[in-house]
Amino acid sequence: MSIGSGKKINWGIIGCGDVTEVKSGPAFKKVPNSDLVAVMRRDAAKARDYARRHNVPRWYDNATDLINDPEVNAIYVATPPSSHEEYTLAAIEAGKPVYVEKPMAIDHSSALRMARAADEKKVRLVVAHYRREQPRFKKIRELIDEKAIGQPLMVRLEYAKPPMTKEQLADHQANWRIVPSISGGGLFHDLGTHQLDLMTFFFGPVQKVTGIAVQQGQQYSADDMVAASLLFHSGVVFTGSWCFNASAAEDHCHIIGTKGSIGFSVFSTDSITLHHVGTTTTIHTGNTTKTLHAGDTTATLTFDPLEHVQQPMIDAVVRYFLGEGPNPDTGWEGAEVMRLMEAVVTKEARP
Repeated sequence: MSIGSGKKINWGIIGCGDVTEVKSGPAFKKVPNSDLVAVMRRDAAKARDYARRHNVPRWYDNATDLINDPEVNAIYVATPPSSHEEYTLAAIEAGKPVYVEKPMAIDHSSALRMARAADEKKVRLVVAHYRREQPRFKKIRELIDEKAIGQPLMVRLEYAKPPMTKEQLADHQANWRIVPSISGGGLFHDLGTHQLDLMTFFFGPVQKVTGIAVQQGQQYSADDMVAASLLFHSGVVFTGSWCFNASAAEDHCHIIGTKGSIGFSVFSTDSITLHHVGTTTTIHTGNTTKTLHAGDTTATLTFDPLEHVQQPMIDAVVRYFLGEGPNPDTGWEGAEVMRLMEAVVTKEARP
C-alpha cells in the first residue's frame, strides 16, 4: 500500500550517524514531496546536535518514540546491520514504509524475515543499494541492454585497499564494520554489497556462486581477502577479488562482450570507458552525444559528481512510496545480495 499520490513523505531517521551527514541526510529535504522531520540516535546529545545542524524539527534517543511520531510517515534505518531487522520490523508493524541501509541485514535469514514481513503486512520496503539510481550505473545498464558491446560474456572486478591504520582500528565509531557480530562480516560486507548488487542489476538472477574468504592480515577477526565467482542465468561469468591489505588502492571493473567492453570503477571515478567494435553507434550521456564510428573505437563518458550520492535513489524511493513509480530495490533483491555474500564467505561454498 502506498502513502498516496499528491501527499508528502515526512521522514524519520533511525541512526543519524556519519553516513547520513552528506551521503543521504540532506537529500531528504531536497527531493520533491519529501522532508526530514525527525531523527534518532541513542546518544541524546548527538541526536540533538544533528537536528540543530540539519534544521530538523525533532530528535529522539529512542527508536520506538520516533516510529510512533504521528508526523513521521516513512522510516530510514541507518544503523549498523545488526539492528536493521529489529527497527525495520518495528516500523513495518507500525504500518510505515522503510528505506533500510545496506547491507540489508546481519545475514540472509534476517533479510528474508524483513522481506516476508513487508509482503505480509503490505508495507513498502526498499534497500539502499543506491548506485542503481545513479546516472553512471544506469547508463552502463542501458549500454548492456542496447547491445553496445554485443552479448556480455564475462566480468572481471578487482578491488583493493591498504590495511587499516592503528588509529582506524581504535576508532570505535568506524571499526564496527570489521566486527562480524555487528556488520555481518568485514569490509567485504560493507563494500562488496554495492558491487554484487550492481552485477545483479546489470545481469539478472545468479545460477551458481562459489568463493574463498580468508584472514591474511590477522588484524581483526573478519575475513580480509575474498574471491568470488558467479554464473548468471544469462550465461555471463563474473570473477571478483577484494583485498584489504594491499600496498595500494585499486578499483576496476571490466565487462567484456562479443563486440566491445565497458570499463569503470564502482567507488573511485565518475567516468565510463566504452570500447566498441562494429558499426557506427551514437551514445547519449546527459547533454552530450558521442558517435563511435565503425571499426575499433573507444570513448570516455564522464558524469558530474553527486553532492549527495543517495539523492537519485531517495527521489526514486519517494516516488515509490507515493505510488508514482516502481520499487528501485526490493527487499527480495536485497536478500538475494545477502545470499550471495554469505555463499562467497562460507568456508564450504554452496550453489
